[in-house]
Amino acid sequence: MSGTTMRRTGVLASTAALLLATAATGTASAAETTPRSWEYQALKLGAAQQVAQGEGVTVAVLDTGVDADHPALKGKVTTGPDYIGEGSDSEEADNEGRHGTAMASDVLKVAPKAKILSLRVTDGSGEPGYSKGGNPIAQGIDYAIEHGADVISMSIGDQMLGNSYDEDETDALGRAALAGVPVLASAGNNGDLFNDAQYPAGYPGVIAVAALQQDGTRAAFSTVRTYNAVAAPGVDIMSASDGGGYATIDGTSPATALASGVVALMLSRNDKLTPAQVRTILTTTAGHAAQGHSPLDGYGIVDAPAAVEAAGKPPEDRTAPVAYKGEEHLATPDGTSKTKHPELDSELVTIGGGAAAVGLLLAVVAVFVGRAGRRRTAPVAGGAGAR
Repeated sequence: MSGTTMRRTGVLASTAALLLATAATGTASAAETTPRSWEYQALKLGAAQQVAQGEGVTVAVLDTGVDADHPALKGKVTTGPDYIGEGSDSEEADNEGRHGTAMASDVLKVAPKAKILSLRVTDGSGEPGYSKGGNPIAQGIDYAIEHGADVISMSIGDQMLGNSYDEDETDALGRAALAGVPVLASAGNNGDLFNDAQYPAGYPGVIAVAALQQDGTRAAFSTVRTYNAVAAPGVDIMSASDGGGYATIDGTSPATALASGVVALMLSRNDKLTPAQVRTILTTTAGHAAQGHSPLDGYGIVDAPAAVEAAGKPPEDRTAPVAYKGEEHLATPDGTSKTKHPELDSELVTIGGGAAAVGLLLAVVAVFVGRAGRRRTAPVAGGAGAR
């Protein structure tokens, strides 16, 4: 992944740089749950988990695949289709599910009683993955919708399939919205490089998540864009690693997984929430909602207990379809005067028309003169001038 590196020490072997939105360092001993790091206090998870823990909620993790046998994930993961197949031979390819395993554990760190639906839609190499036909991300979204996912988490974007505007993906996201499934995606890790727009984060309707460091400010790598909705911790996040270990990771990827976990808590509290209500609650309860939006980190850090509480009494969803009820369905006069265009100046119209007529006449004369000239100079067929 551009702008990031992976660093592992101790019993975990060194690996190639992971794409998507992370970089890993350090190790931790195996345990049945992923060890906590500073995000626990930053997101106020203790208070939020006293109200909800993700019961009855399925989070679809569209990523590089998940190690379902990891101690922190065992019994909590359903493995769906692999839309990539063998994947790329690139040294940067993640064909073992390292990234997806980390993301699944971060979701469950926030919502420990939620379930994970793993869908492999990339190998992380940045090379197109259409080996099984069609767009993997679009297919993954549709599968998630059809198989009961309540929220879709996509920690993907940097130098990969999702890093371009794709009609198949936007169509699938539209179907997710119609099905009432909120979608979150990582803002991107190019904030300290080219800061280019990232997709799926940049698509309409997607809740884009930026990354923060321990002091609460934007992580330098976190992409700065107006599509950023909220932010979450994204530096030194302890996460599960394939094969049973743990490692700390950096990026907008873990930030997105953590935010998706908060959405799982919200849906556990109120399973009737619409995607629009989820977005509204997240943004209006976030760290600096009162100060307004910033392209750096959206409306600020996700406030888990505030979001869960607000889920119990959600705002009205004014984006929901409304049945037509005749004239009362249409807008009523509000006192605004009708738009009036200035009257045409007849003198200017006359001058303009005359100028156009003169121009047309000159063009016609030029055509006739040109033709006459060509007739006088052209050789006569069969005569002395013919060649």
